[in-house]
Amino acid sequence: MKFATYSANGEIHYGAVTDDGMIALDGVFPQWPTLLDAVRAGGLSDLGQAADGKPVTHTEFEYEMVLPNAPRILCVGVNFPDRNAEYKDGSAQPKYMSLFPRFASGFTGHNRPLIRPPENHTLDYEGEVAIVIGKGGRRISQDDAYDHIAAVTLCNEGTIRDWVRHAKFNVTQGKNWDNSGAIGPWLVPFTDAAQLDEARILTRVNGEVRQDDTLDRMMFPIRREIEYISTFMTLQPGDIIVTGTPTGSGARFDPPIYLKPGDVVEIEVNGIGTLRNTVEDEVL
Repeated sequence: MKFATYSANGEIHYGAVTDDGMIALDGVFPQWPTLLDAVRAGGLSDLGQAADGKPVTHTEFEYEMVLPNAPRILCVGVNFPDRNAEYKDGSAQPKYMSLFPRFASGFTGHNRPLIRPPENHTLDYEGEVAIVIGKGGRRISQDDAYDHIAAVTLCNEGTIRDWVRHAKFNVTQGKNWDNSGAIGPWLVPFTDAAQLDEARILTRVNGEVRQDDTLDRMMFPIRREIEYISTFMTLQPGDIIVTGTPTGSGARFDPPIYLKPGDVVEIEVNGIGTLRNTVEDEVL
């Protein structure tokens, strides 16, 4: 079962995704007005049970960012060996992971356009797996880390490359342009370690494969990410961790190949699905 946030007839809903359309569930669970509330309550299995045998309620809809009210999104940077080499600075594998925050306003939903701003046209793609925390905790061990995951989803961690260079040590400016990235299309409940341990990320731009790697090659595996992050902050249900992108982003080509209006970007991960977005210029 897969669960999404979507809009239909001017209203925001969440529900179960089927081949024929959406099964709205927000009306079934008034105590959980949003999908985030259901995650925080540990209610994904209840959503699945309620959707079983229920008819489709919406055949015409648009996907929204899967958790549009997510309060905390942490991203892991430079997390594949070849990504570290892309920087061509001769540095060895870092001892600790790079982290930066993103905000929900920077993300749109599946089949929606990524927005290229007029201030700068270096919009780039980064295909990643994102995890949603279901059980909070502090100083979580790697052995217990997967027990704290409620669901997995996909992220195109779109970036305005020139703006990550505006300061000496931070990338926040280039990572938080409105609707520059996407998270979705849906949440897949996390039930088996193989969902992550055997996952392969493919990123295609206009059908051309740009990124192709497996999560087992991460320098900082997801278990370690949860352990490290929960050392300095208490993870809470609904927190999202965007786990890292492979080599092959547009900035690393010579010359760089940035996204432009009309492009189609697809992030595909076996067992989760495909996140698809077009690109448009911002309308002022």
